Amino acid sequence: MVRYGKRDKTAALYLRVSTGEQATRNQRRELMAAAERHGWEVVATFEDAGISGSKSRRDRPGLDDMLKAVARREFDMVMAWSVDRLGRSLVDLLGTLAELHAKGVDLYLHQQGLDTSTPSGRAMFQMMGVFSEFERAMIQERVKAGLARAKEDGVTLGRPTLETTDPLRAAKVRSMRADGIGVRKIAKTLGVGVGTVLRLSA
Repeated sequence: MVRYGKRDKTAALYLRVSTGEQATRNQRRELMAAAERHGWEVVATFEDAGISGSKSRRDRPGLDDMLKAVARREFDMVMAWSVDRLGRSLVDLLGTLAELHAKGVDLYLHQQGLDTSTPSGRAMFQMMGVFSEFERAMIQERVKAGLARAKEDGVTLGRPTLETTDPLRAAKVRSMRADGIGVRKIAKTLGVGVGTVLRLSA
């Protein structure tokens, strides 16, 4: 994290590039110029270099550090070059924005001209929330359609059962239950889950 210099509103830059060959230098220069025009003081920079936007927060240390700083309310605004620097999907973006807004931290996206500290920016943010719900619904529909297609094609869904992977052990479970041995003891002896024992002995 890099710290700079004192103005009315404080801002943090978030910079990300997907490959090692790319550089965040241009993003930094443009965002610093935008901050200068708006009269914002850049107090911190967070960077993920050579990391895909499809990675989770856990795999993006710069994003993780930035959101921790947001939780501590260390600045008023986050500035990023573009919406895809924060995430690859609208759902991901809205999740990040929800964390920012929960702490009263605004977002500036240079390429999209989005500034949630303005009335028009807040309106755009609300519209994005509507589209995020739409995207979530579309994803769910695609998943359901895919599962239905797989069933029609005879594909077995879910994890393989013990009967499929180890029929001898499955038979042993049933035999031990028939002998009156307790469920937990069978599970421990054979190294299977209690739920598996219950299912096989039902």
